Amino acid sequence: MSIRIKGDRSIKTPTGLSTRPTPSKVRAAVFNILQSRIKNANWLDICAGSGAMGAEALTRGASKVVGIELSAIACRIVHENWHKFAQPEQQFQVIKGDAIKILPKLQPQFFDLVYFDPPYQSDLYEPVLKALPPLLAESALAIAECDRLRPLPDEIGNLICYDRRQYGQTALAFYQLKSPA
Repeated sequence: MSIRIKGDRSIKTPTGLSTRPTPSKVRAAVFNILQSRIKNANWLDICAGSGAMGAEALTRGASKVVGIELSAIACRIVHENWHKFAQPEQQFQVIKGDAIKILPKLQPQFFDLVYFDPPYQSDLYEPVLKALPPLLAESALAIAECDRLRPLPDEIGNLICYDRRQYGQTALAFYQLKSPA
């Protein structure tokens, strides 16, 4: 499968059905929504897959991109893809492992933007979203991609959903930190 990133540059994707890249129309919509927030942002890509979302963030000026991916093969491909797109002043890191175990180890880093795209039928949504708040900058935004037939809750831990979008079978839930009472 060939995925194009901002213009005519393509990235590698893992073979087989274990990785489901974010559809291009969803990727375009996300980056249109986030366009004013990406430059100099710290981006966290959970269940990075092919790394398409992180690659797009790099091309749009994110200063740092961190990806978490369980598959060793996918990690290698993500690293190759991000290396191709990163500019000398940009940092990137790909971490192989279980997102639930890795997230607490990322502290004291803070992220401005988080994209979370697990396998749609996984049980990762709630534990990963609950683990995010200590890693989020004050005005951070976390986007979770899911199947439209399996909507995510309005509140998870210290996160509140403030927007939802749907693109065919794909749904996006936009979360931010709850305001202190």
